[in-house]
Amino acid sequence: MMGYPSGTAAAQGLASCHTCCKLASATLHRCPRCGAALHLRLTDSLPRTVALLITAAILYVPANVLPIMTTDQLGRAIDSTILGGVVLLWKHGSYPVASVIFIASVLVPLGKMLSLAVLCWAASRGEVTRPQEHAVLYRVTEFVGRWSMVDVFVVAILVALIQLGGVLSIRPGAAGLAFAGVVMLSMLAAESFDPRLIWDRLGGRDD
Repeated sequence: MMGYPSGTAAAQGLASCHTCCKLASATLHRCPRCGAALHLRLTDSLPRTVALLITAAILYVPANVLPIMTTDQLGRAIDSTILGGVVLLWKHGSYPVASVIFIASVLVPLGKMLSLAVLCWAASRGEVTRPQEHAVLYRVTEFVGRWSMVDVFVVAILVALIQLGGVLSIRPGAAGLAFAGVVMLSMLAAESFDPRLIWDRLGGRDD
């Protein structure tokens, strides 16, 4: 088929099912094994991934600047950001909890966005010197992204459990919505990126 490097399945009109991985003719449009939609390449994969990635990066700023929760203690309201909560936990000796929240809520989303940016750049520029490393990077990025909702879960649990009348109560902050948006948009960006675009740049070569 035109438009795909020789030696690839796509050039022979074959598509791999994303659900069961069966290789079948793309003219079937549906996988003969599981019935999922067949496509040679995701339509507008790079533009859609970049758009989702930019939106996630924009939301990443208020997610870390705005308070993720507000603690009302004896009539006094105390706002806490993600980093502020990490620092507070660290000062109180809760090193494991502080480390988990910092890694899952700060490093993982940032690392995922940077990884997707590298993958998009490699696919658009035709970088083929390290396709195996790029493939591993994509699989790791797709896997770890779902574990970025730790702060949202923690705040939800605290709001449900800590409601002691006028003594102590916890309310979710605006950063929670922004952070949830970052996680969901980055997950959608990872799903919309077609890793086969990297291998297309090899022109059918296996080396």
